[in-house]
Amino acid sequence: MVIMVELNEENLAQAAEELGTSTNEETVNAALALVAGRRARIEAMFDDPFALGTGPDIHDEYVMRGSRL
Repeated sequence: MVIMVELNEENLAQAAEELGTSTNEETVNAALALVAGRRARIEAMFDDPFALGTGPDIHDEYVMRGSRL
């Protein structure tokens, strides 16, 4: 699909550097894929009880003794 849009050149350059892309098309497609997949990544993180460091060990005094909470 071809869509004509004006892009902020500074944002495009920063996105390309962050994403490791070398063309405008690659950069825009990579940025769109990153945003489009964000919801799935967030939901997967919340479905994993260990993702935020709050798994079943959080109530284990021995394990938590070394934490910096």
